[in-house]
Amino acid sequence: MRFYLTTAIDYVNSRPHLGTAYEKITADVIARYKRLCGIDTHFLMGNDEHSQNVYKRALERGLDPRAYCDRMEQEFRAVWAQLDISFDDFIRTTEPRHRAAVEKLAQRCFDTGDIYEGHYEGWYCVSCEAFKQEKDLVDGKCPLHPTVTPEWIREKNYFFRLSKYRDALLQHFRANPGFLQPDMRRNEMLRLLESGLEDISVSRAGQLWGIPLPFAPDNVVYVWFDALINYAAAVGYATDEGRFAAWWPADLHIVGKDITRFHTVVWPAMLMSAGLAPPAQVFGHGWVNFGGQRMSKSAGTSLDPSEVARRFGPDPLRLYLVKEITYGGDGDFTWERYEERYNADLANNLGNLVSRVAAMADKYRQLRLVPAGDGGRLAQVAGAALARYRASMDGYALHDGAAAAFQLVDASNEFIAETAPWTLAKSPSDAARLDAVLFEVAEALRVAAVLLRPIMPSSSADILRRIGETREASTLRLDLDGRWRPDGVRTIVKGGPLWPRVEETKEIRVDEKPVQPASPVSPAPPAAPAPPPAADARISIDEFMKVELRVAKVLAAEAVPKSKKLLKLTVETGKDQRTIVAGIAEAYQPEQLVGRTVVIVANLQPAKLMGVESNGMVLAGSPDGGLPMLVGFDQEIPPGSRVR
Repeated sequence: MRFYLTTAIDYVNSRPHLGTAYEKITADVIARYKRLCGIDTHFLMGNDEHSQNVYKRALERGLDPRAYCDRMEQEFRAVWAQLDISFDDFIRTTEPRHRAAVEKLAQRCFDTGDIYEGHYEGWYCVSCEAFKQEKDLVDGKCPLHPTVTPEWIREKNYFFRLSKYRDALLQHFRANPGFLQPDMRRNEMLRLLESGLEDISVSRAGQLWGIPLPFAPDNVVYVWFDALINYAAAVGYATDEGRFAAWWPADLHIVGKDITRFHTVVWPAMLMSAGLAPPAQVFGHGWVNFGGQRMSKSAGTSLDPSEVARRFGPDPLRLYLVKEITYGGDGDFTWERYEERYNADLANNLGNLVSRVAAMADKYRQLRLVPAGDGGRLAQVAGAALARYRASMDGYALHDGAAAAFQLVDASNEFIAETAPWTLAKSPSDAARLDAVLFEVAEALRVAAVLLRPIMPSSSADILRRIGETREASTLRLDLDGRWRPDGVRTIVKGGPLWPRVEETKEIRVDEKPVQPASPVSPAPPAAPAPPPAADARISIDEFMKVELRVAKVLAAEAVPKSKKLLKLTVETGKDQRTIVAGIAEAYQPEQLVGRTVVIVANLQPAKLMGVESNGMVLAGSPDGGLPMLVGFDQEIPPGSRVR
């Protein structure tokens, strides 16, 4: 049995943000689950490089577009490695195999009569790299990129007869109710189809960055028509027909809800035109918001997943995104909520269970646990959790799958409290009962670790090793290892805490005064201070401590209109995002600042500069008559850190 899974390929005009990572993490969970079920799985990811935004970014950095894309490939791969993403193939749209597939499929559609020459006139969103109808705009702006004004474009293009496939697509949707999930996405696309389709442009004239149309080489293939073909190119279309026959059609495309139209209307129509089968299923996931705002590179509301992963490691982040967000709906990330769930789910619950099992096994049975009976109440809970887990994961309700595993963790902690092994250990007559209790808890923990393996691969492997599993975690299979196994002596391995609890820290808002901790010793009555010399302008340490210096990361930067010195920065402080106006435009271009770590005065009262409200100040130094230079650090330091 085979399973071919893909994600949307990513523009490389900037690094991935947490919303991008969410798609990859959830797809990876599905891929790992399929492998756990013993299914031969092929998991594809990649980069979309023929975007005009990518071309512009390369020129801005003074790089050849291909050299720029090579560099960005390494950056993307580094992020995916940090998040433990287990893709089997990584495709780039500049690869020869992709070009061959694009040329073949475009030619097939042309030969079928579905591509024709014409003129296009309308609105074009440069951030989406997509044409927009008037009815799709909100106050004249793209709803996905409200900070970018669409351009009115009129040009000679080649068009794809999308309108021709409206009835065939409706029939496909009705014959395959599960083709697009969740149901709310399916209903949206059905309404779109029922209202009728317009033909779409498949070329751009006068551009060099892209794949030339095989029948009109003065035109390059439009980026979306180009990009969609990667799914077929990666498994051999136009280059290895035997491999393509073995793996096509794709079993599942994982994409964001904003691009389901391309994947469930445009892409199936292209495949039908070329005589190919459409994918079996498309899942349109929701967005991850950051503090209530949609994550967007262009809007400056993004969060670097590497930064989040460095906080506690990749597995806590993976668990948070899977367990806390209903798959298919929108979710939200805040540092406060993330820390809260880390403590509750991992430090206090699962991590505590691992530590308790090891400590009791060591104290009462010298780390050697023997089976006693077929299992009691926890065996029944494990069976129910496995059934709920399989049904949830098979239906891509990933959040319910994670909850099923934690159902067993919760029951195990409750079981320890109820059976009180420390009391049983005091009576020799309860030795057999103690053996049964310790083995039962250890076995429940083993099953939970197997269920959590797709979500928390590294941590689950460590738990399995500590609980006495001697086989490689990658060789385990759900049918056998996800079931209760009341046999075999377990040798428990002790280790340090997997997830040390973190104490919550309260961030001082701009409108708050710093609160000084109370002294445990009553101070002596202060002596009357001598008046300082009139010329002494020095301040006390207490006065200085009123200035709150914090580390921040620049998410977006742009020039302030009509000002030669001011830049408008959007910075992330570890607790919030804010706008700061800085007088550094003479020394720095806006694009040089994105991703940079700076020091800010965080508790300044808001002030308006050139009509822009500034909530803080960026620290920089400048010699007499020289340009300002930003204060920085020798090593990476997370946003929100106090500068002292």
